[in-house]
Amino acid sequence: MEVYNAPEPASDEETWAKVWSTALDDLHKLDPRTCTYEQSADFLRTLIKTRLLKHTDLHDNPERFFLAHRLVALKTFQLDWQNGSGFWIRFTVHYNLCVGTVLALGNAAHIKELKKMQTEGQVGCFGLTEKHAGVSSGLVVEATADYNIATREFTLNTAAGGAAKNWISSGLVADKTVVVANLRIDGKSYGPHAFLVDMRQNGALVPGIMVGDMGRKTLGNDLDNAWIMFNDVTVPYSALLDKYASIDAQGCYEAKLKGVPDFHRIGQRLFSGRVAVAQAALEFRRWIFAKTTEYAHQRQCWTPAGDRPLAEVPQLKALLQENERSQREMDAYVGKCERLLCRCLRDNQLPSVELCDAIAVAKAKAVEDSIMYVSRLSNEVGSYALMAGSGFDKRDFLIGCKFAEGDTRVLMQKISRDRMRQFTTKEVKTIKPESYDAEMRQCTKLASAINKCDGGNNVGWDLNHLMVYRLAELVMERIVRDFNGDASKLAKL
Repeated sequence: MEVYNAPEPASDEETWAKVWSTALDDLHKLDPRTCTYEQSADFLRTLIKTRLLKHTDLHDNPERFFLAHRLVALKTFQLDWQNGSGFWIRFTVHYNLCVGTVLALGNAAHIKELKKMQTEGQVGCFGLTEKHAGVSSGLVVEATADYNIATREFTLNTAAGGAAKNWISSGLVADKTVVVANLRIDGKSYGPHAFLVDMRQNGALVPGIMVGDMGRKTLGNDLDNAWIMFNDVTVPYSALLDKYASIDAQGCYEAKLKGVPDFHRIGQRLFSGRVAVAQAALEFRRWIFAKTTEYAHQRQCWTPAGDRPLAEVPQLKALLQENERSQREMDAYVGKCERLLCRCLRDNQLPSVELCDAIAVAKAKAVEDSIMYVSRLSNEVGSYALMAGSGFDKRDFLIGCKFAEGDTRVLMQKISRDRMRQFTTKEVKTIKPESYDAEMRQCTKLASAINKCDGGNNVGWDLNHLMVYRLAELVMERIVRDFNGDASKLAKL
């Protein structure tokens, strides 16, 4: 594979975007019939070494970070082969989850290590999800990191049955990983903490680390998804990302950020990831609608009054117009979430609870709406939707978006639970009366249905899951509408 010799990053964003897009063109040089995990990873290594997107840009230039993600997504969709669709995931796992976590939780030495990774083109992965716990588990992990006070070392293990790290993107080829494990000192647990760990040295797996392929997928088979296990892997104290939690020479643990849950401290990369996933889903939707609209204007249909383009058939014409309005609304909403999050990233501050909720809505609604509109579109264009190269053969990308960085169904469950908590405690003063009438009716119906169920609230909640999701849809619609139109609300966030 050729090495792309990129110029220094341009200060002008439009110029930079063109240079970045040109660098991404080399994706087309990979042979779709023979592309291996290592070849796909090597292309990422090449991009990393150009320093077009620096490892520190998530803090120093977050707007460029998100722009890079959108351009990678768009370039990925334009590939005329299915395997390449995994590259966007490989890219965001490295830059957002691995590098971003080190930026957020690491010390000066860790940031220096990121610069070395960039110079050498090392690829990172993110070891959070486990066999028994995904990204929406509330940060439950069974992997352990036991601290040895005498040697100032940690021993990493995934001995418990469900502790193996699961579905780890780039897990078969990564040089380094950020591992989330339960930190223990003399048997006492201090909860999940993040560690920057070497996966490979001189190209070989570090002794005690075992990996395996999760298997073939319907899409994105240029991306390796792996299970990873650790068997008495010893790492130095310096592996601990200790910006907010440290251990002194006597073995005393100190939490430096009081009152902040582990999920917000370690899982904050989910916030930037959710924005990036929302943007990727919207880019895919925009791309496939544009591609299909072009076809529909060329495809002539017979009518008694003479031929006319498929795009003028009433049901398809109405869908194209409806999608355009919806897409504009979601673009504006996700764009505002990005700008507000960029402010937090520049200031090195955790986003407010309100902004976290807004970002959760952005991810869930952008993805679910994209799945719905693309599905409707496929039902209106006949056999074209079955053709390779139409774009519809890649729509499983949206399924990946659905469960990435927090499954949308789980996010919708949280949205409904929060809304029902407001309803039962009468905490509705922060919601405009004209906005929540439909929500109030749905809350009333859901509360009544739950009360009639035997077995308690949890059983009632599950039995009425369709009502739960409908409530979430109403809340998300209201939040997007208010968020887009209420400048005072934006100021508070």
